[in-house]
Amino acid sequence: MSKKIEFHFKRPEESPGYLLGQLTMLWQRKQKRVLDPLDLTHTQFQLLCALAWLSRESNQVTQVEIANQSNADRMMVSKVLRTLEEKKFITRQEHPKDTRAKIIKLTQEGEIVLQKAIISVETADLDFFKKLSTDLTTFNSTMVALIEQNTNEISNSNWLN
Repeated sequence: MSKKIEFHFKRPEESPGYLLGQLTMLWQRKQKRVLDPLDLTHTQFQLLCALAWLSRESNQVTQVEIANQSNADRMMVSKVLRTLEEKKFITRQEHPKDTRAKIIKLTQEGEIVLQKAIISVETADLDFFKKLSTDLTTFNSTMVALIEQNTNEISNSNWLN
C-alpha cells in the first residue's frame, strides 16, 4: 500500500463505534449463553418482550406494533413470529377489522419461557454491567438519548432508501 491510511481516532480504544461494537459482541455472547437453554435467540426474546409490554395495554397487539416497539424490520419480525408460533410460544390470528394485520398473543407456554428468559437475561445484564454500579442510570439515559437522536436522524434521511 503506497499511501498511509488516516484515521480520526489514533487508537481503536479512542473510537466509540469500535468500543460499542466490541462491547455489543461480548454482551451478545453472554445473552446467547443464557437464552440457548430456553431455545430462544435474542431476537426472539426481544420480540416476545415487545409483545408482553404491548399486551399490557391492548389485547389486540399486531405484528406492526411489535416491529415498531422493537425497532425491527417488519419482514424479519414476521419470519421470527412464524418461528415462535411453530415453537408454540405465540398464536397469530386474523385481525377482526384489518385483513392485512395479524393479532399476536402469548401462549401459556410462551409466558412460562418468557418469564424464565427475563429472569436469566436481567441477571446476566446486571452481571455484565456491574462495573457501572451507580452510574448505570446515567449510562441508560445516555443510551436512550443516543437511540432517540439517531432514530430521528435515520428516519428523516435517505440512508436506507
